[in-house]
Amino acid sequence: MSTVTINSLQELEQYQGQELGVSEYHTITQEQINQFAAATLDFQWIHTEPDKAQAESPFGATIAHGYLTVSLLPYLWTQIVQIENLKMQVNYEIESLRFNQAVTVNSEVRLRAKLLSVKDLRGIAKARIEVTMEVKDAKKPAYSGVITFLYHFV
Repeated sequence: MSTVTINSLQELEQYQGQELGVSEYHTITQEQINQFAAATLDFQWIHTEPDKAQAESPFGATIAHGYLTVSLLPYLWTQIVQIENLKMQVNYEIESLRFNQAVTVNSEVRLRAKLLSVKDLRGIAKARIEVTMEVKDAKKPAYSGVITFLYHFV
């Protein structure tokens, strides 16, 4: 997968309405799930108890926290797009995020992104991006929605 490099607001505007690309696959491990549980204090058994999840859950295994999958956005996003010449990037908004299916442990996920719009707010780029987290060999994505970043270019 090739990474798109964007150096300015004007370059970013040229990608409006276009799919920007797809990240590499990332495997969700039980260790990552456990670390996320510790960081967020969410130790629900469906995430952290593999034996119980295998025996009692409808998924037959532990599942990643939905917010763990969302927290992967910045990591996977930088595999798709590199924004250069920045003073700062700010997470601004998540809208219409819908979780479509659980992500079981050891699943491979990747991000697909399309730049919906760019608005120039007095030199700050407000970029709305349609994101879909795909699960390898699954019909439905883990989630889909629209995120907004603010880019303060140099």
